[in-house]
Amino acid sequence: MKLLLLLGLVALAQCFGPRIPLKRGKSLRQSLREHGLLEHYLQQHPYNPAAKYFPVLATTEPMQNYLDNEYFGTISIGTPGQEFTVLFDTGSSNLWVPSVYCSSRACSNHNLFNPSDSSTFISTSDSIQISYGTGSMTGVLGYDTVNVAGLKVTNQIFGLAENEPGDFFYYSPFDGILGLAFPSISSSGATPVFDNMMQEKLVASDLFSVYLSNDKDSGSFVLFGGIDSSYTTNGVTWVPLSAETYWQITMDSMSIEGESVACASGCQAIVDTGTSLLVVPNTVLSTIQSIFGASSDGQISCEAVSSLPNIVFNINGNAFPVPPSAYVINSDGYCILGFEGMDVPTESGELWILGDIFIRQYYVIFNRGDNMVGLSPLA
Repeated sequence: MKLLLLLGLVALAQCFGPRIPLKRGKSLRQSLREHGLLEHYLQQHPYNPAAKYFPVLATTEPMQNYLDNEYFGTISIGTPGQEFTVLFDTGSSNLWVPSVYCSSRACSNHNLFNPSDSSTFISTSDSIQISYGTGSMTGVLGYDTVNVAGLKVTNQIFGLAENEPGDFFYYSPFDGILGLAFPSISSSGATPVFDNMMQEKLVASDLFSVYLSNDKDSGSFVLFGGIDSSYTTNGVTWVPLSAETYWQITMDSMSIEGESVACASGCQAIVDTGTSLLVVPNTVLSTIQSIFGASSDGQISCEAVSSLPNIVFNINGNAFPVPPSAYVINSDGYCILGFEGMDVPTESGELWILGDIFIRQYYVIFNRGDNMVGLSPLA
């Protein structure tokens, strides 16, 4: 019965859904390297990649692997609309943008929201503070109309940043963040944008789907309330969520050439558009580097990439391979493995993060109606 219900949901959703295009821009890592600032920046801004997933979720929301986030879309806030480039992040739940009240250096080169220019803005005296591994943002909460792909969400609560210390956001190519995870991890108890979309019945189905193109400039999108059937021709595997916080699922194991090399007894994994790389426990990272003959910082010979095997993530009884062309990052002849290590123990096992490297191989459906993630292999 549930399978029939899901099939019906897919058929219904195929015909609906406003689509917001995502631009794959130059990453912060690329920009810093071009200006000769990368090494200095990394020395001055160390961070703990595990911070995003520790229990202090109500006040902590660091962007995982902040140097490589690349996919951004445009929304507008207010009446008339003021445009902002935001990172659509399934690993967080808050919407916030810089405001005219901000005097930080990071606000000097980004779009700023001006409440005085919006006839629909409602102020509050409530504050918001979100701590990052490389800094923080503080500000106030307000309500206004948010336009996402033509969907006008009225009375949407969002953060107006007043202070963004450090250099992180100064170099970031996006203005703010639009979180697409669950209300349970939202800072200050703010209702996420997609929850309001569902409550205001702006979407045909309580789901959204994501396609991240390998194209350097265009093709990526977030589709709200719908599934594009042209991306599901290889079928959809539905995976139930193991927690309604992030988009968290249970993974059976990770294997290489048919042999399990990690997560042999099962582990937890988060499907996160706000993470660029594949994030694994530190012991697993060492194992992968050893198997592939990479250095301790992940560097590998570009000539060796063609002979590397697929890495297979076994999820809900199904195999989801990621080829070396996806998990090796080639930047101007400099090749590194697209893995990062962190250790975050959970009650149900170690935690992995399936970031954009994984997501680019699959059309991903984030189903709030049934609390499932749908994965469809891309041809």
